[in-house]
Amino acid sequence: MIDELARAESAVASCADAALWALAEHDVIAVLDATHRLQQRLAAVQLAAVRELDGRGTAVAQGASSTAVWLRHRLRLDVSAARRLVGVAASLDVAPPGVRAALADGTVTVEQARVIADTAATVSTSAGAEVADKAVGVLVEWAEQFDPSVLRRMGTRILDHVAPDVADEAAEAALKAEAARSARDRHVTISEQTGGRLRLTGTLDAEAAALLRAAIDPLTAPSGPDDVRSPGQRRHDALADVCRLALRTGELPESGGDPAQVVVTASYDGLTRQLGAGALDIGPQLTPDTVRRLACDAAILPAVLGGAGQVLDVGRQRRLISGPLRRALVLRDGGCAFPGCDRPPRWCAAHHIRHWVDGGPTRLDNAVLLCGHHHRHVHKSDWAVRLGADGRPEFVPPAWLDPEQLPRRNHYHRRT
Repeated sequence: MIDELARAESAVASCADAALWALAEHDVIAVLDATHRLQQRLAAVQLAAVRELDGRGTAVAQGASSTAVWLRHRLRLDVSAARRLVGVAASLDVAPPGVRAALADGTVTVEQARVIADTAATVSTSAGAEVADKAVGVLVEWAEQFDPSVLRRMGTRILDHVAPDVADEAAEAALKAEAARSARDRHVTISEQTGGRLRLTGTLDAEAAALLRAAIDPLTAPSGPDDVRSPGQRRHDALADVCRLALRTGELPESGGDPAQVVVTASYDGLTRQLGAGALDIGPQLTPDTVRRLACDAAILPAVLGGAGQVLDVGRQRRLISGPLRRALVLRDGGCAFPGCDRPPRWCAAHHIRHWVDGGPTRLDNAVLLCGHHHRHVHKSDWAVRLGADGRPEFVPPAWLDPEQLPRRNHYHRRT
């Protein structure tokens, strides 16, 4: 298989610089159709490989918390695309053979295949495998004319065509299946951008969508005739207001042993004299005006930073890393420090590089921030943790994974 894929890759590469301008229009359209079919066929092979690796537990064996996280790092995908890849692979693995055959033939797209697989699973539950196979045949024919969203809507009444005697009963089952898919597909992705900004994307289920609208709609109306904010800006400000209200209740769970709060670090002299910038504990720098404004709601912490980033040293007087020492650790690591992990500080615990029970001190140069999965993984695996010459964490993989045991670092968290 590897040789065949190599030859296919070489053939595709030879087409990359083809002079499409010299072709007739119908030939350019033929190129488009052919590349689309080829893309679906390759997707069928890729999804089979993803399912096989997932079944073998390759991702966990190599230190990732899931196959999706491993794929994101391996294929340089965003995490939502990686999760989608794993989900589609799982759906097709249990779908009737006709679904995989249609994708391998380039007859349907990946998204159409997932819709057909989901519909077939619902039909199989309510009417049996034989009827599900008939439904697949009809849906594959419809896929020649309809996009995935239309195909899914039509699929809710597929039994009217293949098994009308059980259609009404199955319609109720389809509604339940849709609710299950809604719960499965719910997600919110938070992507860090420059300057401390975040990009929010996601899909909310019906209940969460209703809650969000109920919370922000009253706050999105223009404040008056002089309000020049766009609708998108008003929704942004409304979401920030909801977060402020939630923080003020004092009822949110603790985060890393501290109350949920916005923490701004600034020098005491700079703050009192209304001079100098500050920084959020997650990294971004703030203007003096912003620091003073946040002082009303946030914990303003004076900090003295040494040239090598040695913020605090509390020695052996305590075991737990919390309070100012934890905040210093967050400033240094920015989140889970394990290579390839993007989990934020609030999901992480502090790990003693030299274990406390073995005499390791509780101080910044003996600590590293790890999410729950990687904290457990480091404790039970052969990965070694150390600080590099620049004081940043680095991880040495076990010899079975990398015979040269070259140190690895996390490059997802922005360093300041």
